[in-house]
Amino acid sequence: MATINELEQAIKPVVVRRRHIPLSLLGWRIAGYLTLIVAVLIIGLPVYWTVMASFKETREIYSLPVTWWPAKPTFNNFSAAWEAAPFGRYYLNSFITTFFGAGIEVILALFSAYALAYLRFPRKDLVFLLLLAALMVPTEITIVPNYLTVARLGWINTYQGIIIPGAAIAYGTFLLRQAFMAVPHEILEAAHVDGAGHLRILFSVVAPITQPAIVTMALLSIVSKWNEFLWPLIVTNTTNMRTLPIGVFWLRNSEGLTNWGVVMAGSLFLIIPVLITFLFAQRAIVEGMTAGAVKG
Repeated sequence: MATINELEQAIKPVVVRRRHIPLSLLGWRIAGYLTLIVAVLIIGLPVYWTVMASFKETREIYSLPVTWWPAKPTFNNFSAAWEAAPFGRYYLNSFITTFFGAGIEVILALFSAYALAYLRFPRKDLVFLLLLAALMVPTEITIVPNYLTVARLGWINTYQGIIIPGAAIAYGTFLLRQAFMAVPHEILEAAHVDGAGHLRILFSVVAPITQPAIVTMALLSIVSKWNEFLWPLIVTNTTNMRTLPIGVFWLRNSEGLTNWGVVMAGSLFLIIPVLITFLFAQRAIVEGMTAGAVKG
């Protein structure tokens, strides 16, 4: 028969020792959080200032000490910016150039990436090497030859003059090619056995599997076309053909240093559509950026 001491020992709660995090690991974790906070501040403060300044009066923007919240929020800057420049026309031009430019870019990237991933043709490795080399060429180097070509075709101050020179980029092809290479070959062989051709395989097999990467590439293209400034500035010469970034630039140029609230409000016209796009597609962006990183 068990003694009292044995019963007490049996009913004592089991003490679970807490696992202590090593000091070195804790230090690295704190350093990581501090770095993340600094990065968020560096990136977020200009955006925050832009938003807050768009609701401030000009006098408050120049006042010291700096106010981080509008004393008397006003929406007059937005109406003043909209009336100071034809933003309706700017939006139309930006939507047209972005939609068709990004659409053509995605289609060309799909076909070229499929060819580099699955087709056999002479000098395939050399073509891929040239593709990688094109990633290292700054866009500014191609401006002069592109402009001369567009001028000879009579495309100055036209939509095709803005869209066609940037209709294909090496980065999109490289990103999709890496995603296509991660597709199991057994699936492709099964499709070949069933009699599917290359177009059927691309759009019915490869594209659905690599959808996150395609969406990511499309979003990157959309943001790039929407924010493009230098090429549309060079190839257009009338107000009716300007896009939003150029419109904001001319708004700043006309306002000078007298009314930064209006300029900041005009900048929000450019930022808000891109921000909304990223909010709705952020999950696809993360999945697409990691596609092909690990093969199962």
